[in-house]
Amino acid sequence: DSSRCSRRRALFSSTMTLSSFANYVSPVNPTVYPTLAVVLLMFGLFFMAWFFVYEVTSNKYTKMLHKELVVALVASVFLGFGILFLMLWVGIYV
Repeated sequence: DSSRCSRRRALFSSTMTLSSFANYVSPVNPTVYPTLAVVLLMFGLFFMAWFFVYEVTSNKYTKMLHKELVVALVASVFLGFGILFLMLWVGIYV
């Protein structure tokens, strides 16, 4: 039992040092966070405005559910990623 614990302790002490871990590298370069945030938010606001104008100007006979869903989905994806990169830009790492 004691030899088992000593082997386990030796194994962890030799392999679990800080120098053995690789540094984390972000898949997106932090210098492009501002550009991504602004561009994605602009596209998201464009599709959001398009959705609102479509909802206000169409009546119940001319509305198409699939068009509403697609425009709303595209707007929410662009706005979601835009807000994500905006938070990363200002230092809120999520």
